[in-house]
Amino acid sequence: MKLAAEHNYAFRRRLNQVHLPDRRNPHAQPTAEEIVLDNTWTIILASEASDYLFRVAQDLQDYLAVSMGIAVKVIRHDHAAEAADTDSRVIAIGARDDFSERGRRLRKSRAFRLQVTPERIVITGYDERGAAQGCYRLEDIMNLREAPFIPVQDKVREPIFAPRMTHSGWGIDNFPDQHLNAIAHAGIDAILVFVKDINMTNTGHLDFANLIDRAEAFGLDVYFYSYMKSRKHPDDPEAEAFYENMYGKLIKTFPRVKGIVFVGESCEFPSKDERTKGRLRLDPVPPGQENDKRPFPGWWPCRDYPQWLNLVKGIMRKYNPDLDVVFWTYNWGWAPAQDRIALINSLPTDISLEVTFEMFENIVKNGITTRCVDYTASFVGPGTYFRTEAEAASARKIPLYAMSNTGGVTWDFGVIPYQPIPYQWKRRWDALLQAHRDWGLVGLMECHHFGWWPSFISELSKEAYWTGGDDFDSHIRRIAERDFGQEGADDALRAWELWSDAANDYVPTNEDQYGPFRIGPSYPFLFLDQEVTFPDVPYAHFGARIMKPKYRSHAPADVPAEIVLLTRMEKKMQKGVQTLKRAIRFTPPRRREYATRMILLGSFMAKSIRTTIHAKQWFLCSQVLRAENPKREDVLATLDEMVVIANREIANAKQTIPLVEQDSRLGWEPSMEYMTDKSRLEWKIAQVTEVINELIPQHRKNLAP
Repeated sequence: MKLAAEHNYAFRRRLNQVHLPDRRNPHAQPTAEEIVLDNTWTIILASEASDYLFRVAQDLQDYLAVSMGIAVKVIRHDHAAEAADTDSRVIAIGARDDFSERGRRLRKSRAFRLQVTPERIVITGYDERGAAQGCYRLEDIMNLREAPFIPVQDKVREPIFAPRMTHSGWGIDNFPDQHLNAIAHAGIDAILVFVKDINMTNTGHLDFANLIDRAEAFGLDVYFYSYMKSRKHPDDPEAEAFYENMYGKLIKTFPRVKGIVFVGESCEFPSKDERTKGRLRLDPVPPGQENDKRPFPGWWPCRDYPQWLNLVKGIMRKYNPDLDVVFWTYNWGWAPAQDRIALINSLPTDISLEVTFEMFENIVKNGITTRCVDYTASFVGPGTYFRTEAEAASARKIPLYAMSNTGGVTWDFGVIPYQPIPYQWKRRWDALLQAHRDWGLVGLMECHHFGWWPSFISELSKEAYWTGGDDFDSHIRRIAERDFGQEGADDALRAWELWSDAANDYVPTNEDQYGPFRIGPSYPFLFLDQEVTFPDVPYAHFGARIMKPKYRSHAPADVPAEIVLLTRMEKKMQKGVQTLKRAIRFTPPRRREYATRMILLGSFMAKSIRTTIHAKQWFLCSQVLRAENPKREDVLATLDEMVVIANREIANAKQTIPLVEQDSRLGWEPSMEYMTDKSRLEWKIAQVTEVINELIPQHRKNLAP
């Protein structure tokens, strides 16, 4: 199935559609253990229920109408608790204060009890947010069943992790109501927004109070991710006034914000730790310090971070005593364990410690050793950095959070919506759950600014993160049967296994993640010292600033082994694409567009791998040209080889154009905006064509005879 071409940003129309239309399978029949919802049912809630809970009821009403073709009423009931015990054909929604006897087993915020009998459905939340999650669970059951058929049951579910934080997948720091609603449906409970000042993000003005109001309307908390410059040491006589005017004013203005995230690179201050430069990274270099090799304070576990934290949290908590102050050690996970642990042992215990789950681990693949950079699904984790800090946090009873990347995507591929590698994700989920048991891991940051995207991966992760969740193997099979039909399910599962296995062949190097894997087939191929300006847009948060067009390897001797791994990875991705193309023959018409987009995604990933292979081959050729006194015949043969590589890469880029035309989300990332749409692929093709037609011939001409 070929999809109609989309203009840029058209994917947002799909993101705005929380309840997909016509999900009902007209051939589905209920079993004896299922009740059937129809137009005769009514949704009821207490007459004094909040506006929030009433909107939750309306959301369920909308779902039944849009996705299942059922029209039901929503009414406020003067005797809702009694009706929940006696009335027939009602879906009663309330918190434990509304249905006190039914809520006795609920112990945690957002927990819920779902009771389904032949006469009625009763959803009781620990709080109103729990009642909402119970309604979303009802939707999940019907989505998987493809019918308004609900098994008789009495189940309690509790979230294992809180918070689960995410950035926007709609646009950086942009959260339309529909996206907030989709995030809440996914079981996520908090959003992140970058903050430079009052109502200022990295990309301009944003009404923070309005965002907090709208997020609250969907049961979501808001965390500020600080980009505010901390220019005063706590010992400075002006420090308290300085931070009062900055962090104090921020929280005083927005006291309902749930928390604030501090990470070294964006909260560094002029530390007095003699092991650092003692100044901010972007400050002018003082005379005599041009060759100072010490790290900046934002990249070292400074002894005076606890002093700084105590000062700023004391100021902020004057205005929000319950403010969650999250301290993220991402930037110095490379430092010796003794220095990192010494910092944790001196931190205040009334903050939350965030640690990146898989980063800085040395892993061996195909005989070469590489270090996990930010962020990758190729290593499940936890890494030694996480493990050591988790143990220290657990010993001191500091709440532990993880940067987990379980929103569905990492920096392995920079411009895709999610990585369709469910079996690899399951291994990550299992490891996080083990960390919960071992060290008390309680919170997750599920993505960085690449954002969250609803997919079958988010369906699976939601089940993993709640007690009483569906068994993974049976759940993923039911998803495969729903999306590819019973006849196509085996092929779909096999394709996902191939793609999941392919993830283990990925080599997470900085040069690849900041290079060809960052943007895929639009990545330029520069000839020797050629300079180019990548065509990004001025309104992007980062644009091309986080992409390095000049490819260099940190370990040139490893490149041939990396090519072997990526070639193996590409073959698995391509085989998965072909297997999924077999499966789509059995996909129900109502799911065919979704299945087609998954094939486009897998194909785009394969094309990105091919670009990276070509980039490595190009690099090896460039090494020959850069060698001291190379033989003329070697140079000529290498130039011939580069022409072959360049032509292959042009073909690869041309084959990518139909993929990004059919799915406008491919080639885009929130902080960079479009990097691999049709126009940028055409730019890349022109750039490489110039290398073939002009630069290489000129180099031949300049060779000494």
